[in-house]
Amino acid sequence: MLSLTLVPKPTSTVTKFNHSRPISLSKPQSLLHQHLPLLGSTSKPSRSRSIHGISNGIPWNPTSTSLLKLDFIRIHGTPCGFPSQIPRSAAAAADVPQEPSPDAEAIAAKPSKTLKLALVFGLWYLQNIIFNIYNKKALNVFPFPWLLASFQLLVGSVWMLILWSLKLQPAPKISKEFIVALLGPALFHTIGHISACVSFSKVAVSFTHVIKSSEPVFSVIFSSFLGDTYPLTIWLSIIPIVLGCSLAAVTEVSFNFGGLWGALISNVGFVMRNIYSKKSLQSFKEVDGLNLYGWISILSLLYLFPAAVFVEGSQWVQGYHHAIEAVGKPTTFYIWVLLSGLFYHLYNQSSYQALDEISPLTFSVSNTMKRVVVIIATVLVFRNPVRPLNVLGSAIAILGTFLYSQASAAQKAKKKTS
Repeated sequence: MLSLTLVPKPTSTVTKFNHSRPISLSKPQSLLHQHLPLLGSTSKPSRSRSIHGISNGIPWNPTSTSLLKLDFIRIHGTPCGFPSQIPRSAAAAADVPQEPSPDAEAIAAKPSKTLKLALVFGLWYLQNIIFNIYNKKALNVFPFPWLLASFQLLVGSVWMLILWSLKLQPAPKISKEFIVALLGPALFHTIGHISACVSFSKVAVSFTHVIKSSEPVFSVIFSSFLGDTYPLTIWLSIIPIVLGCSLAAVTEVSFNFGGLWGALISNVGFVMRNIYSKKSLQSFKEVDGLNLYGWISILSLLYLFPAAVFVEGSQWVQGYHHAIEAVGKPTTFYIWVLLSGLFYHLYNQSSYQALDEISPLTFSVSNTMKRVVVIIATVLVFRNPVRPLNVLGSAIAILGTFLYSQASAAQKAKKKTS
């Protein structure tokens, strides 16, 4: 019988991670033969051959061959240390995990985020327009803003209680300290809300919104009294706001001092709410904006409704009958009132959702543009007569509000960098 004696040659070893067995480079044909299954071959390696330096006579083990294939492929993470050209199916067969690229995930997430922002902004603007239209329609036939404002707070309170009870919105943890801290902001919110409703009942919606665009003026003045300092650019930005509002007021066809003072007092109320909230709610930052607004609505309702009964409660029954006569159908009046209450809460809810998604500067600019959209929409719906100087004054005031938001954002950015 003819026998063949193989003379062993020096071997080289490649060590990978915890794998300490040497790979024989002295028998390239044998090594190639061992890895033919990777290339599609179904033949098995000879049992008499040495695998990874193991002596002859060891029975062939499919598991060890599978491990050999995997180690051969994944030296330094790629086949033989080079970029992989193996098809995905082959890599999957070798149990090599395929991780998604972060860049691909970011590209895939960007359109969905853009769509979400567009939806939030669209709802915010649309809900605000619907509220202003039906609020004004209800006030035209039922001029009792105290009751209507109370009903709007009631709808918002019930809405939040439903969300909390159905666990559609995580309910905040309530403590005595939290309620006490909210008493001040809720009071100023009540003042701002009822004053705006009084203004809506006296003058055109567009005029109220032009005057309410002067809110930054009150914010700067009151904050300065409380010790805050502002750069010259912010002081200069409020000048066109004052001039524009003044021009719009003297040229307003539906001008009424009650409507003017209502809008101005509303600005004071909301500015004081914001200032007071920053000081009293520092210890409750874990409460998100929507839950905070929900509890402010509940407390504001408790403030406002007793005052509403005192101010105009004796006139509600007679006013209701007049409203039904003016509209013709009771259901039409009920729908107007219900929509004003529902969309008052929804547009405020959408504003908090928008603020969570964008920067304060973008929110401020978007809020300014929202006033422009609301003014145009209400003028078209109610066909209010508008004079050219009135339009000019409104444009100047809104431009000043935009400049203020830019200057305010620049100041905040400077404080962060310093």
